[in-house]
Amino acid sequence: MQQTAFEATPARASMATALRQSLTMAYRGLLKMRRTPEQLFDVTLQPIIFTLMFTYIFGGAISGNSQNYLPLVIPGILVQTVITASVVTGVQLREDMDKGVFDRFRALPIARIAPLAGALLADMVRYLLATVLIFAVGYLMGYHPRGGLAHVATAALLVIVCAFALSWIFAFFGVVARTAASVQGISMLILFPLTFLSNAFAPVNTMPKWLQVFVNVNPLSHLIAAVRSLANQGQATPDIAISLAGAAAIMLIFAPLAVRMYMRKA
Repeated sequence: MQQTAFEATPARASMATALRQSLTMAYRGLLKMRRTPEQLFDVTLQPIIFTLMFTYIFGGAISGNSQNYLPLVIPGILVQTVITASVVTGVQLREDMDKGVFDRFRALPIARIAPLAGALLADMVRYLLATVLIFAVGYLMGYHPRGGLAHVATAALLVIVCAFALSWIFAFFGVVARTAASVQGISMLILFPLTFLSNAFAPVNTMPKWLQVFVNVNPLSHLIAAVRSLANQGQATPDIAISLAGAAAIMLIFAPLAVRMYMRKA
C-alpha cells in the first residue's frame, strides 16, 4: 500500500518530509481559496482602488501630475498591499484554531511546522496575484518600468519573499491572540505607522527632519526603495540586502516562536 504524506512520520521529521507535508497543507489552503473566492478581495479589488485613489488624489500635489507620480507610488502601493495581505494569514489561522481544525492537525503524526508553513505558503499565491494586478493596473495607467521585465520580476519576488517572512509575525499573533479581531487590530496597529510613515507615498525630503529620521530607518522604506531601484532603474542597491537580512531575521525569530506557541495552545 502506498504511503501517504502524513503516514509514519517520526516525532522529528526530516527537512524533506516537513517540506512535503507543508506543501500538502498549502494545497489545502489553495482549495479553501477556490471555494471561498471572497478571500481574494483584499488582493484584487483593494489594490485597484488604492492605486487609482492615491494616483489621482495625490499625484498632482506631490509630483505635478499623476503620470509623474506613478513611478513613485506603484512600488509603494505594491509593498503596502502585499504586506497588509500577510495580516490575513494570522486572522485565518486564529479562525481555524477557534473551529478546532488545528487540534486535529496537532494530533496527526506530521511535522509540527507543516500546518503553519502550509498556510503561509498558500498565501504566497495571494501575494503573487496582488503583485501582478498592481503592475498591470499601473501599466494601463501609463507606468512603464524602465528596469525591464527581468528586474520587475526580481522586485516582485523580493516583495513576496519579504511578505512571507513577515507573515510569520502575524502567524505568531494568530496563535497567541484570543480572537481573530484582536489579531487584525494588533497587526494593523503595527503596520499602519510603518506603511504611512515611510517613503511609500511621498519623497522623504519633503517631510520634517525629525520624521525623516524614522522614515530612513523604517524597514519598509528600504524594501520600497529596493523595489523602485529595480523596477524604475534596473539597479540593485544595498536596500535589497537590508530587506533580505531583515526577512531572514524575522523568520529565525518568529517561525520557532509561532510553532512553539502553536504546540502549546492549538
